[in-house]
Amino acid sequence: MKITQVEIFEVTYPNTPNWHPVLIRIGTDEGISGVGEVGLAYGTGGSAGAGMVKNLAENFLIGANPFRIEELWDTMYRKTFWGQGGGPVIFGGMSAIDIALWDIKGKRLQAPVWDLLGGKARHKVRALSIGVSGGTPDEVAAKAKAVKEQGFTALKFTPMPGEWWLQSYSNVVRGSVAMVEAVRETVGWDFDVALEIHRNMLPSEAVVFIQEVAKYLPYFIEDPIAPDGVVAMGEVAEKMSLPLAVGERNTGIWEFRDFVQLSKPHFLKPDVGLAGGIGHVKKIAAMAESHHIRMAPHNFLSPIVTAACVQLGTCTPNWDVIEGLPEDEPPRSAIVKHAVPIVDGYYIPPETPGIGVEFDEEEASRLPFDPMGHPPPIREDGSVALR
Repeated sequence: MKITQVEIFEVTYPNTPNWHPVLIRIGTDEGISGVGEVGLAYGTGGSAGAGMVKNLAENFLIGANPFRIEELWDTMYRKTFWGQGGGPVIFGGMSAIDIALWDIKGKRLQAPVWDLLGGKARHKVRALSIGVSGGTPDEVAAKAKAVKEQGFTALKFTPMPGEWWLQSYSNVVRGSVAMVEAVRETVGWDFDVALEIHRNMLPSEAVVFIQEVAKYLPYFIEDPIAPDGVVAMGEVAEKMSLPLAVGERNTGIWEFRDFVQLSKPHFLKPDVGLAGGIGHVKKIAAMAESHHIRMAPHNFLSPIVTAACVQLGTCTPNWDVIEGLPEDEPPRSAIVKHAVPIVDGYYIPPETPGIGVEFDEEEASRLPFDPMGHPPPIREDGSVALR
């Protein structure tokens, strides 16, 4: 079995012009294909990730055995020159390829990826709703109530008040605390509430805010300060009485090792489409397990990365939650033929081979994003196939 083609697709959802998933499909000479996704759907850099997949395909994939996943990953990491420097572009490309290769392997062996990685550690994977954002404390609390009524048992939201950057320090802290209080009083204590600060606070602000909201027992505090200061994050963690979550922008087991050793978090949040793919995030989870750290991965892409997350969450003992939005309705459902559904606040692992979803090219083609031209497929002989 060998890889004969790598296709790259950039699409966008209606009314979200800055959010365009970068999807890939790897084909083989046995007619089996696998899908993956680059974790650069928003912000600036998606097209760079698509170009990275093209370069990796040209140099390392065409003609290779797709079953040799570890060898291909290590080759991309060590033979690209830039791989060992890390960063979201190259690791995003490697992640998409890794996901697609595991999808191929599962389909070829007629087994779900969770079965190939050790079998079920659980029968369903808890979803952490990320569908609450923006508004006054009462408005945010009403949204949280609606999420609970949908069957979720946990949510994550950003408590920063509107135009917080124009307000005084004291008003920002007071406004944020008021938001948390309103949500907690509305959803009650039989529901977990995690707080995402989005790196918006300085260390001194974060410490005071965390002290003030501790009585509302947040599930975790995510990225209270910028992740570019591992030591600074550790200094904040030392003064925290609440669980710390980090890692959504980090890549590779080596960066996560530094956070584990220096920041001592309680949750790690690798993005499967960015941190290295299925196989590599499984390694990150094993390292976390040895430090009694739980996994709560970042997941804000398409149903393809969600499906990869569900596979990992099913077979990984210290996996805690998966961030999620309902993906079985338009426009997100247009990416795949059957998204993994959320049932009563939990993802139900698919029993189908591979990662459990199939890319729907026909529907996705109705959501084009093509400002610079799609990176074209790569033929078996390594030449470029123009569309």
